[in-house]
Amino acid sequence: MRGNLVVERRNGFFETSFMPGRQFTSPADFNTQFTGWLQRANHRVVRTIRARPADLIEADRAAMLPLPPIPPQLGWCHRVRLGRDYYVRLDASDYSVDPAVIGRLVDVTASLERVQARADGRVAADHTRVWARGRTVTDPGHAQTARRLREEFRQPRPPGPDSGLTRDLADYDRAFGLVTANGEVA
Repeated sequence: MRGNLVVERRNGFFETSFMPGRQFTSPADFNTQFTGWLQRANHRVVRTIRARPADLIEADRAAMLPLPPIPPQLGWCHRVRLGRDYYVRLDASDYSVDPAVIGRLVDVTASLERVQARADGRVAADHTRVWARGRTVTDPGHAQTARRLREEFRQPRPPGPDSGLTRDLADYDRAFGLVTANGEVA
């Protein structure tokens, strides 16, 4: 519980010391500005620890435990069945997925930069992540595939010999017992 308080206190400090008056064009711009600000801020003497954080970093690293052998999952991961509209939603924005996988389960993963969807291990979507809310990101290839699939659906297909839709009428006669043992109609 104490760790959460420390993190929240630091976040509050960053909000009041770093964020006011700044504007950001992207997450990368935020990180660039924040990195520059931290370099200056870490060389100032902090009243509560009576030292500069830059002077204490090596002692902190020496006290840290090693990283686990399996790296932790980073980012966002979710499995969803792809609906007829062939879009998946992430943070109030929609991203198109290959319509060929409609109705199947897709694994959607997101990092700070990318949104991907995989079906059966194959990449079915790969988009640059948008940070604005309410956006719809459509791959032109996905839209073209959707148009083609709609056209194919609208075209009637004549039944072929292997379709199983044609049947010999004698089958019905036998089913209803209208044919005798030697094949004559009763």
